[in-house]
Amino acid sequence: MRLLVVGKLSGQLSTAVKMAMSAGAKVSHVESTDAATHALRAGQGADLLMVDYDLDIAGLIAANEAERIHVPVVACGIAADPKRAGDAIRAGAKEFIPLPPEAALIAAVLAAVSDDNRPMVVRDPSMQQVIQLADQVAPSDASILITGESGVGKEVVARYVHQKSRRANRPFISVNCAAIPENLLESELFGHEKGAFTGALARRIGKFEEANGGTLLLDEISEMDARLQAKLLRAIQEREIDRVGGAKPVKVDIRILATSNRDLSQAVKEGVFREDLLYRLNVVNLRLPPLRERPGDVVAMAEFFVKKYAAANGMPEKPLSAEAKRRLAAHRWPGNVRELENAMHRAILLAVGPEIDEMAIRLPDGQPLAPADAGARTAQAAAAAAETATRSFVGQTVAEMEQQLIIETLEHCFGNRTHAANILGISIRTLRNKLKEYTEAGVTVPAPQMGASAA
Repeated sequence: MRLLVVGKLSGQLSTAVKMAMSAGAKVSHVESTDAATHALRAGQGADLLMVDYDLDIAGLIAANEAERIHVPVVACGIAADPKRAGDAIRAGAKEFIPLPPEAALIAAVLAAVSDDNRPMVVRDPSMQQVIQLADQVAPSDASILITGESGVGKEVVARYVHQKSRRANRPFISVNCAAIPENLLESELFGHEKGAFTGALARRIGKFEEANGGTLLLDEISEMDARLQAKLLRAIQEREIDRVGGAKPVKVDIRILATSNRDLSQAVKEGVFREDLLYRLNVVNLRLPPLRERPGDVVAMAEFFVKKYAAANGMPEKPLSAEAKRRLAAHRWPGNVRELENAMHRAILLAVGPEIDEMAIRLPDGQPLAPADAGARTAQAAAAAAETATRSFVGQTVAEMEQQLIIETLEHCFGNRTHAANILGISIRTLRNKLKEYTEAGVTVPAPQMGASAA
């Protein structure tokens, strides 16, 4: 993990820095908040900022966000004043570390805020084959395309490949192509020169240059627009990039990894993804099976999440009961590893008694997991429901059926656009365009509910 310390290196802060380094952090230092923003803008990447609470933390966070730099902040200070510590948290700091520091507290805060604790938990033979292939190709510089449903752990595998590569001691930079608006993604990837466009107040180093010497992960690559795909193809082929507004190309040495939860071959046929770019990215394909196809991993992952969230919540670690394990293994987990993780976090909070029993493991709607022998009954019910649904579509146009399906899926996802797009198998951009059409036609579109993303 890359830690940027902001403040004067007094004796106590120096001690905290040494403890962070002992906990595995790669530490750099600046004395002022302006210098911190300048360093991040100039490509000195950081996964976490540790900032003296005597400095303007709110101003630092605002300046970073104005540059679209999103790095979590922890505050620290000598002779901890509860009011000032509270002010730092209200200003946007995630945690407060009192000085003089404790080594255990430093390590715990770094792990909790950075969330680096994402090891590869693999027991099922189908997933072991994927990891065996990853081990085989990791030492090369070949581009790798990691595919699979949303929530299966594609970024975790990408980090694993980086850690097994010859670039393991160099930066690992991840860019979510679906989360950044089209008009900003080019600058985010390639950087820009001062005055390149309105709001470009200073030179900004992009993710390609920040990842120089290391690995760049292009998450959800299918969401990149066609014009930017052409620029990306050139960057991969020529190993050089052009900053927005730049006068000359910049050489880069990076390894490209990409992920997608869509079928990119089908996207090529539909004309929304470049075939030549797909060939460049897909030198090796790592397809991650959904959790329902790797039952051997379910209980092992559940036990890992129990340990993780028991520690995070300061609660005793409890074993899973035999019936809980049976129900976990039998459930289909449509949200994959992400859904399992959330379920186990809830289970830690809901469990009573010496074990985590089956009633503590609940679905997002609050219902417990079905008994392990309920699979056949569930399949029969699903078949009957499918037949009823098919009959209800008779007499409708394709456009009407599509609209009904999209609206009902969005209602099922409590208005969460990203989840709905994943279920429907379409891009978030396509979904947004459809919803815009429906709204303009006077159709009521479900709004995101509290806690649901409108992404």
